[in-house]
Amino acid sequence: LAVAFVAVAADVTGKWTYEGPGRGGNPGRPTTITLKADGMKLTGTVPGGGGRGGGGGTPPADIEISNGKVDGNNISFEVKRTMGGNEVVIKYEGTLDGDSLKLKITRPGQDGTPTTTEATAKRATS
Repeated sequence: LAVAFVAVAADVTGKWTYEGPGRGGNPGRPTTITLKADGMKLTGTVPGGGGRGGGGGTPPADIEISNGKVDGNNISFEVKRTMGGNEVVIKYEGTLDGDSLKLKITRPGQDGTPTTTEATAKRATS
């Protein structure tokens, strides 16, 4: 008997929270991303960032992800942000394991060398 294995897209739809690294050795802060899988296509948003002002007001709008893909238990997507007047692309790669999503986040460093951080996001229950 021949058995065919079909790659089933991971169910990553929902909200995922991880602790982003703090700046300058400061404690990290929770970051919640929202993902929606449609077959092999992945869409969603990440927080708009900022948070440095401290003066209240409207929080920055969420940023749409681009180039989102689901391949079995693996996902990938990009986020384009404007920093210091320049557009930068931050790449996310992840592996789903139950209600945990192991992420590798790669962003351009100040000297142009990519900087990679790793985080484990947990599926939000609410």
